[in-house]
Amino acid sequence: MSRTTRRLTGVAVAGICAAALAAPALAAPTAGPGTSTAPGKTQFPIQILSFNDFHGNLEPPSGSSGRIQTGPASTDTTNVGGVEYLATHLKQARVGHPNTVTVAAGDMVGASPLLSAAFHDEPTVEALNTLGLDITAVGNHEFDEGYKELQRLQHGGCIDDGPDGLNNQNSCAAGTFTGAKFQYLAANVLEKATGKTILPPYAVKKFNGAKVGFIGMTLKDTPSIVTASGVAGLEFTDEVKTANALVPVLKAQGVNAIVVLIHQGGNVPASTPYDFTCQGGGTLSANSPIIPIAEGLDPAIDMIISGHTHQPYVCSLPDPAGKPRLITSASSFGRLFNETDVTYDRRTSDIVRPTTADSRNMLVTRTVAKDAAETALIAKYKELVKAIATKVIGQLTVPLVSRTANAAGESPLGDLIADAQRADASVIPSGGTAPVISFMNAGGIRGDLVADANGNVTYEAAFTVQPFNNYLVSMDLTGQQVIDVLNQQFINSAGNPARPYVLATSAGLTYTHDKVTVSNVKLDGVAINPAATYRIVTNNFLSDGGDGFPAFRTGANKYFGGLDIDAFANYLTKKSPYTPGALDRVTLAP
Repeated sequence: MSRTTRRLTGVAVAGICAAALAAPALAAPTAGPGTSTAPGKTQFPIQILSFNDFHGNLEPPSGSSGRIQTGPASTDTTNVGGVEYLATHLKQARVGHPNTVTVAAGDMVGASPLLSAAFHDEPTVEALNTLGLDITAVGNHEFDEGYKELQRLQHGGCIDDGPDGLNNQNSCAAGTFTGAKFQYLAANVLEKATGKTILPPYAVKKFNGAKVGFIGMTLKDTPSIVTASGVAGLEFTDEVKTANALVPVLKAQGVNAIVVLIHQGGNVPASTPYDFTCQGGGTLSANSPIIPIAEGLDPAIDMIISGHTHQPYVCSLPDPAGKPRLITSASSFGRLFNETDVTYDRRTSDIVRPTTADSRNMLVTRTVAKDAAETALIAKYKELVKAIATKVIGQLTVPLVSRTANAAGESPLGDLIADAQRADASVIPSGGTAPVISFMNAGGIRGDLVADANGNVTYEAAFTVQPFNNYLVSMDLTGQQVIDVLNQQFINSAGNPARPYVLATSAGLTYTHDKVTVSNVKLDGVAINPAATYRIVTNNFLSDGGDGFPAFRTGANKYFGGLDIDAFANYLTKKSPYTPGALDRVTLAP
């Protein structure tokens, strides 16, 4: 039962405020290889441990999400991840390093497994407290439930979900929630009404009097990949301009050593080992969104810790002065963490640069002992979530329904979800018209739908597929707008050709594409009439133009229905036992 205390309303934090955090002290360190000068009276090493895109993965992730490629072949993988193991690895890494800090680059919560999401991600915050996280940037998923909820996760307090939990969520189910002991940073997220950051823009970490500043930001394009309600009232400023403006603010406080934590990242070559880029011969792809940011950040910034793209890399990119600057990313889901040893010089009050700092991504193997405190936390919440997680909602005639798409971009699971959305009665207003077309974004399908040994599908299995608690929205689109939506699958928001981003569509809508444009668009065998009006349904993320589909924004007579997960679960119940159909809705032109 939820203990009702308060929902934090949130107080904006002035854009120039700082958070000074204390570091844990352990045994004496030794200098790592690659430091420019052996530590002496004026120089000493600082250890920076980092990870990103944790997404509430308390238990070891399953399937491909719980593996990392460790050899040249795509089948050369190692099982990794799980907060019990991550906590142990971080503790072991800190041994011998009295000057250490643990930081992250955003998306600690959001799109989380049910074990965390059922409790508004409070378990993840508690787990991160336990493993010793000091500072993290906000990521786009930190805004899934709005910035007031993000502030609540920082400061604590409970949500009144009612005696049985609302929408299968239950705040403070364990009694109380005191919030994050680590500091969230949001340098480029302003409350429009006040012009102030919603959380501190930077934090200063002290090591025996030496100061290191951390600036934390999310990507400026967060509003395009988060529901409109999640970012309502907020302004997201340019990453480069924001960080560069804070450099003199930090320097005025005697902080010359500066690290940027940013929830934006790079892309790496496909099917390569986790240590291939840039230490094993690979390089960041030229179209990596982090590159122009890195090239524009003030040379006074010594290191960049990135995320968002879920890729592993340890690279060096030139700053505007032409000096090499370290940039790292540690994949996702707690499968890796990065360990970087830098040298701090008291004479300059700065990190020594240029330097080939000793930096490497480390596997979070499951061969170490589990952290007892994390194990106890998981056990507590697994007991609390049982009533929700174990409820059987349907059956499959096959072991799983896959989200893997064929060459045309259609997947069995995408078809199922789209059909479920179109069939949901909650999207039909009183006296209104039922939708005849449904659209679902592939990025919102987070895993395969897997049955147990008896063919049963639990609520937890369904939630793993759709963890966002998005609302369904029905609207009127003209036939031309439907065609526009389909064509926008192959054009990004900047109007340039992009990788095909094929939406899942409901039964009856068929078309052909050549990865550039669509043709032969039909509904139930009849050509779509550009001048006619069609009632369609999608989730509120796409309705707001998310993932580069602005045509949805122009829909008329929008009506909000229920949650996407409820539509999915109800449809499975009605259609059980469910057998996937043929993939015949989308055809790739020869």
